[in-house]
Amino acid sequence: MTESNRPQNQGKPPISGGKGLLLLLVALVVAVILAVTGIIPRLRARTTLLQQTSALAAPSVLVAMPQQGQPAEEIVLPGNIQAFTDSPIYARTNGYLKKWYFDIGARVKKGQLLATIESPEVDQQLAQAKADLATAQANAAYAKTQSDRYQELLKGNAVSQQDTDNYITQQAATTTQVRSAQANVDRLEQLVGFESIYAPFDGTITVRNVDIGTLIDTGTARELFHLADEHILRVYVNVPQVYSLACVPGLPATLTLVEFPNRSFEGKVVRTSKAINLTSRTLLVEVDVPNPKGELYPGAYAQVHFKLKNEQPTLIIPVGALMFRSEGLRVGIVQGDKAKLVPITIGRDDGRTVEVVSGINPTDQVIVSPPDSLIDGETVRIIQQQNTGQPAHTAAPQEGGK
Repeated sequence: MTESNRPQNQGKPPISGGKGLLLLLVALVVAVILAVTGIIPRLRARTTLLQQTSALAAPSVLVAMPQQGQPAEEIVLPGNIQAFTDSPIYARTNGYLKKWYFDIGARVKKGQLLATIESPEVDQQLAQAKADLATAQANAAYAKTQSDRYQELLKGNAVSQQDTDNYITQQAATTTQVRSAQANVDRLEQLVGFESIYAPFDGTITVRNVDIGTLIDTGTARELFHLADEHILRVYVNVPQVYSLACVPGLPATLTLVEFPNRSFEGKVVRTSKAINLTSRTLLVEVDVPNPKGELYPGAYAQVHFKLKNEQPTLIIPVGALMFRSEGLRVGIVQGDKAKLVPITIGRDDGRTVEVVSGINPTDQVIVSPPDSLIDGETVRIIQQQNTGQPAHTAAPQEGGK
């Protein structure tokens, strides 16, 4: 055998089947490692992107802790001051004003003469009525004499029964005429008495509409005087419905007026109308204020301060936290990272803050100015916690009371 005919792999070890399998496994492992090292970062980046996208998609919200409501609060409402007794005085007889004795601002006592009216026609009618009464009394006396006489004669059969009955009937008729004439005299004497105008109660003359020589007509066509008793003043206040149950008789009240700076006048609630006005949704409340020195005037405008007690504890939240939904009033709170919409019952509302009677707890994180698209169970992201601040416990005066 020549050297050219020898096998070419002579002198080299043959490649076994185990080594080939090992090389294949090594290549496969390397390929897997390369694949894993390329996929895992991409998966991790994708997961991070999804998390960031979800975080950015969650709405950012501001939250605030509810503030505890005060056990009592003061409200200020407009009030109209009126005299305890206020009465116009009119004439009850016709004539001309003869004289008046008191002008506006004068203090008068009950029964004092205020003015006199001259009524010559009424005086003449009274004189005529007295004359008619005298005639009726004379006729009645004569009829009685005749009746008595005929009754005595009838006992001796000197006169007929018919004549006697006629005189008895005449006596009864004339007696009735006397009573009628007397009633007419009494009526005209009352009218003559009305020529003098007297004060019906202690008070102050606030209006005088007549002067000497003024023609006076019976009735309410012309008011002669206006008399007001202001030793105690009635102050009428329209209290909003939300405060109506707290305004009960005996509740103290304080009056302040612009013309009396740094001063106040004490009073108390004496009665209420016990009915809510359908137009204004308010309760009419009367506060009586003593006015012994006459410093306060009827017709004045005042601000009435009430200190009302809260019957049950309340929580104060901003008005912007309220959510008006079709299912009712709701407030959003944050539990963990989820939003929860809870129904609430509100009390007083001063325009900036609102009292919550039920529905939330003092530890709840209330969402301030929630987005309109917020739904129950939605993931949210808290970016800041605010302080609700102290609520305004004084209701602003309403100009309607002026």
